[in-house]
Amino acid sequence: MLRLFVLYTALSLTANAAAAADLGALKSGDMRKLVVYEQPLATPELPFVDETGAEHRLTEFRGKVVLLNLWATWCAPCRVEMPGLDALQGELGGADFQVVTLATGRNPQPKIAKFFEEAGVTRLPRFQDERQTLSRAMGVMGLPVSVLIDRDGHEVARLIGEADWNGPAARAVIGALIAD
Repeated sequence: MLRLFVLYTALSLTANAAAAADLGALKSGDMRKLVVYEQPLATPELPFVDETGAEHRLTEFRGKVVLLNLWATWCAPCRVEMPGLDALQGELGGADFQVVTLATGRNPQPKIAKFFEEAGVTRLPRFQDERQTLSRAMGVMGLPVSVLIDRDGHEVARLIGEADWNGPAARAVIGALIAD
């Protein structure tokens, strides 16, 4: 609990609208909720698994801008935003950008697969953080939470709650990070 308090205190003290590729100037629409950090935060190097049980870490995505979306199968706002995340990955995903979806908590793979099928999601990874090790280390208290990570693996911004990640405001923010 103390770690969460320290993390949230650090987040609130380092938030600055003029940081990280001037993302603050791009905050409009749903992106008004985006907290941009003056000093990027290190991301934890804790493992999570894919649908086969193979272990992964965020370090695998170094060199790319990452939109890490922490979600759950029972989360109604997650269901609303997931198709937009899938479309964003389909259009921007590649050598420079990756949407990484991470189901946190008790979300068995069959439920994740069913959720993706019902939502029409076909381009996103089915990563899982069942014991919430990574999400706790990142101070995630509710869902969904979306974290923007720069090419060096540092958290540069965070948005708590649902957002239209395939909309023009989000694309402007992500485009600025990719161009940086």
